[in-house]
Amino acid sequence: MLFLDDVPELNPLELTIYHYVRDHLDDVCKMKIRELAANTHTSTTTILRFCKKFECDGFSEFRVKLQLYKEQQHQSHLQPIDETALIDFFKRAMEPAFNEKIKEAVELLNSKSFVLFLGIGLSNIAAEYGSLYFTSIFKLSLRIEDPINYPVHFLSNDLAKQTCIVVCSVSGETKELVNYLTHLNTRDCVVISITNSSQSTVAKLSDINLPYYINQQKVPGADVTSQIPALYILERIAKEVQGLEKKVL
Repeated sequence: MLFLDDVPELNPLELTIYHYVRDHLDDVCKMKIRELAANTHTSTTTILRFCKKFECDGFSEFRVKLQLYKEQQHQSHLQPIDETALIDFFKRAMEPAFNEKIKEAVELLNSKSFVLFLGIGLSNIAAEYGSLYFTSIFKLSLRIEDPINYPVHFLSNDLAKQTCIVVCSVSGETKELVNYLTHLNTRDCVVISITNSSQSTVAKLSDINLPYYINQQKVPGADVTSQIPALYILERIAKEVQGLEKKVL
């Protein structure tokens, strides 16, 4: 809500102020507290209580944060899909170095009996797609819906040794994912990560990392970077594992 990640609890008068501020951002950034009170038919005391609920010591601080929020909003207009960046990715995906990484991931997955997928935000959708796609093609796969609870600790040692965790993350810095992988350090699971950079924390905590390097795009409260490279990588390794199993048979 405005510049907060969480929604504060507002009474009817404060909701009136919120709606006015939301609809008149440019004007409110230039107003004095008495002007806002007059325009919302409230008191300066009510305005100050409203500001405190938005984690501001007073109206001056609220205006500063509101101005920064307004500027961020203006800078966050989505750009059209950059086909050039995607074409560059697909070219890199055909290069020997990337093919070698794919081969390593395929061989590792082929040695495991169980695959767990992990992601947050839009990457959670990629993780869900991966679990369905892998299950359809070659072996049982599930998506971890709540990484905070570390369900991998409930696996037996034997099952952990047969498990591969596949992590999808654009930034590779999401706190919940980093904490999850840190808790895996004492387990026998192996980790494959699909991230936008090989230098991210998630990438460094993984046994194998498959980076795709495209322009990252964000809007307030969300990372909307294209998931096309991640989906391509998931489909490719799934099909190559399935093909490898057929050759063995």
